Amino acid sequence: MALTLLAGPANSGKVARLLECYSESLDGDPFLIVPNRSDVERVERELLRGGRALIGGSIGTFDDLFREVGGESSRRRRPILTDAQRRLVVRDLVRRAQLNGLTASARFPGFGEALLTTIVELESGLVEPDDVGGRPGSLYAAYRRELDRLEVTDPELERGAAAERVQRELTAWGSRPIFAYGFEDLTGAQWGLLEGLAARTAVTVSLPYEPSRAAFASLQRTAGDLADLAGTAIEERQPAYAQIAPPALAHLERSLFSPTLEPPPPVDGAIRFLEGAGPRGVLELVGEEILRLLRSGVAADEIVVVCPSLERFRAPLDTAFGTLGIPFGLDGRAPLARTSLGFALVSLLRFAWLGGDRRQLYAFLRSPYSGLSRAHVDYLEGRLRGRSISSAERTEEETLSLRGRAVPALEELRAAPTPVGGTRELVRFMLQAAHGLESPPVGERARLDLRAYEAVRQLLQELDEWQARAGAIDQEDVVSALERVSVRLPGGSEPGRVAVVDLLRARTRRVEIAFVLGLEEGSLPRRARPSPFLDDEARSELESRVKRARLPLPDALARDRYLFYTACTRPSRRLYLVREAATDDGSRREASPFWHEVRLCLDGADAERWTRRRALSSLTWPLETAPTERERLRSVSELASRDIPAATAIAQANGWERRLDRALGAFDRPTRLTHPAILEDLRRRTTFGVTELESFATCSSLWLVDRLLDPKTIDPEVDARLRGQVAHQTLYRFFSGLPKRLGSERVEPGSLVEALAFLRECLDDALTSQVRLELSELDQLELAQGLWRDLERFVRAESESELPLVPRRFEVLFGSDRAAPELQRGLDLGGVALSGKIDRIDLDPFSARGIIQDYKSGTTAHSATRMEAELKLQIPLYMLVLRDLIGVEPLGGLYRALGGEQHARGLLRETAKDDGVPGFVATDYLDDEAFWGQVERAKDHARGFVGRIRSGDVRHDPLNGFPCPSWCDRFPICRVRRA
Repeated sequence: MALTLLAGPANSGKVARLLECYSESLDGDPFLIVPNRSDVERVERELLRGGRALIGGSIGTFDDLFREVGGESSRRRRPILTDAQRRLVVRDLVRRAQLNGLTASARFPGFGEALLTTIVELESGLVEPDDVGGRPGSLYAAYRRELDRLEVTDPELERGAAAERVQRELTAWGSRPIFAYGFEDLTGAQWGLLEGLAARTAVTVSLPYEPSRAAFASLQRTAGDLADLAGTAIEERQPAYAQIAPPALAHLERSLFSPTLEPPPPVDGAIRFLEGAGPRGVLELVGEEILRLLRSGVAADEIVVVCPSLERFRAPLDTAFGTLGIPFGLDGRAPLARTSLGFALVSLLRFAWLGGDRRQLYAFLRSPYSGLSRAHVDYLEGRLRGRSISSAERTEEETLSLRGRAVPALEELRAAPTPVGGTRELVRFMLQAAHGLESPPVGERARLDLRAYEAVRQLLQELDEWQARAGAIDQEDVVSALERVSVRLPGGSEPGRVAVVDLLRARTRRVEIAFVLGLEEGSLPRRARPSPFLDDEARSELESRVKRARLPLPDALARDRYLFYTACTRPSRRLYLVREAATDDGSRREASPFWHEVRLCLDGADAERWTRRRALSSLTWPLETAPTERERLRSVSELASRDIPAATAIAQANGWERRLDRALGAFDRPTRLTHPAILEDLRRRTTFGVTELESFATCSSLWLVDRLLDPKTIDPEVDARLRGQVAHQTLYRFFSGLPKRLGSERVEPGSLVEALAFLRECLDDALTSQVRLELSELDQLELAQGLWRDLERFVRAESESELPLVPRRFEVLFGSDRAAPELQRGLDLGGVALSGKIDRIDLDPFSARGIIQDYKSGTTAHSATRMEAELKLQIPLYMLVLRDLIGVEPLGGLYRALGGEQHARGLLRETAKDDGVPGFVATDYLDDEAFWGQVERAKDHARGFVGRIRSGDVRHDPLNGFPCPSWCDRFPICRVRRA
């Protein structure tokens, strides 16, 4: 017997010939090897459609063949570890091994995963521990010793034993013919099995290969080995793609990565290029094309979408295709933690066992698997987020306090005797809470939940078996195992659905239409991820030294080149190549080299003619092609910006008049307050705050939102306002307590050390009294250290100041009941009064003269010119308070920045430049006429703003015109267009 090799390019009839030979040998009970489990049913359907009766014969994967070869002897061998059990062996090995220099890296889960991958590769390549030197060899040997100690084996060792059995024992396999296709890379065990079977029965292998073509460079070694084994039994198939596909597709198959001198045929729509902005924009463009194809009569299962990575595209595909109503299924697997059930399960386990935080507990509680209502969870989380409660202990304590009872799932989990048992009961509780017991679960989510549950159930059974053999499993082991188990996604191979597959699963598909996604730089070709334990040099050395070793050097570029070639040759009618030309924020993305390779095979002008682009600004479909009612409504709204009569007519014909009116009026609406109750309340007001009027001057809409609506954030954070509150309180305590503490009203250079110690005490007290949030240790440290840095510099600058005035009064209130009696009436503006608080007043020790000082927690201090231009009213109006209510002659007012360079700028009288307030910026000194003129103008502005407030005159009027300033975050409320 010998091996027969069927070789040729894609679509040359290799697989059809292989299946024909398989059908002809059904009497001999043949075995057909396919690459994936999902291919078994598909191949059976294909054979049945060809009129072939499947009486006899077997179809399975290489694993199925290994099991048949092992037969009865494999059942007499040691138990075979599952993937989860092997990870437990490696985790325990890493914990106990002497790693010498790798200890820090071994703390991370990726270390164990990389080590296990290397061990699997070495075992698959039939390399023994004695053949491997260095650290990988010692770890590999330790792994094998651990298997011997536990009296178990693993799948790779079992496959290697099966391959040896075929070569050694005549009874290992009879005369059943073997057929295989869809394999480009063969492990050492697979190669040994084929080699042994070829010595005793007919083996036929189909391999896509043509010598000297760059597209098949990654298959060169496999083709050479199979050719040596086949000898003269090689059937070279000739290109036949032109018999089933348009000329452009046939030309692309012949010339991709190997340009020919033949002129390209007209594209004629057989190859099309799609370019979009952002993942969702790209997929909506793809979805529109798929809808058009479905409406033209193309069956959904004759369309395939090929992605470089299912995990990367899964979420945007769900959003885009689900919105458009496209029936689709993902043919592949997803990590359990990326499913709804798995995410909620792992979140709760991490919170309960591994010191998680509030987000993980409430990720579970907010899910449908917790048994709690959404409104109840919103209430609970809002209370915790409002106080910045995050730690596990405080989160559980406050949740229990607010509910008045424990969270059922958490209570049962904690009461479970073992982690495995607790997880089993928890996942049952979750399914019951989500789907109930009254009716069977239906729908896509339920199907995925059931598959996820089955994966968890199988994993927990494996962990139970491991506990019985090796001992207890801790909580971290259970969580780690759950995070690495995968779930088979439902619907990937079902008829009536558009299949979404990765590049590997696309190899065995035959469809009419194919979309190949990810043709932007960085996606295809994919970046290589070299093994940290087994580099190219080590592979070459092992293969040259160990005779039977088979460790092919991975060439990621050549591999992706072949997979892309295969994906481009799947369709018999039309190929779409799709790329993201820009990100969601408008940044340009370069095309993949593979994109350029395809266009080089075609006429440039012809390829451009069949290129369709959707810019980032194209947020709507044309009305005639909009796929859903929602998109048609958006199209009508966009049409209204250009043609109101046409949009109105379409809206009336479809009953959309009210929706169109709302859309047109979204950004164009009156802002003046008109409600009688609100206007009456404003007219009755007799006192207005100075900072309130300054906010109104900045933008009256900002005043409305901040002062009347007063929105709150759910998650308080360490922002400028909080820093300012703590800084103001610290300086108040410091300067007011300075005379008693140091016997001086100001900071003297000789007592600076004692003053800074006192400042530290004041800061600690202010942090305790002002910060009511439960901040993390890092946030607390950042807040305290940042404030200390600024305040220490400020006090040092005070000790060096030559200002003859002395700080005497602090936090001076006026216009409120809490103010001193003489200040309670406020600053009279004629019919109304102003209120406020002056941070600090410095007085002349020998006369009734003084200045105002106002602290700013940021880095900006306003000059006299900027105060006038930007309508900063505090300093001018505070000087009127100083003069008219306190009875002190104003020499000026200063803004003192506490951050950055700590500038001091303001409005000062030139007459006091030498003896009162020397040493400041010259342009801030004004003569008395200009000084009092600016003060009076501030007073007039204040009167005007009071009048506007009392009449409800609110506008979109940012001080410096549109666009709104970048620091304003209220535009989602007032709905002003942003630049």
